[in-house]
Amino acid sequence: MRSVVLFGAILALIGLVAFAMPSFNTEETKDVVRLGDLKVQAKTEEPHVIPPILSGGAMLLGIVLIGAGLVMNRQ
Repeated sequence: MRSVVLFGAILALIGLVAFAMPSFNTEETKDVVRLGDLKVQAKTEEPHVIPPILSGGAMLLGIVLIGAGLVMNRQ
């Protein structure tokens, strides 16, 4: 099953990237005051953290899927 191996490799790679970069920020612009044509906006930055257990789980599941796909391919 080539697709299982490919999906496992992608999942393991995503887990590895999540370990390398465990946090990222997003920026959002909101309208604070709107008075006719006048607009006052504020930019807010919100941090997001990826838990290490989630990264490890994605890597482990990817490795298991790669192994299962290779075993299924042999038969």
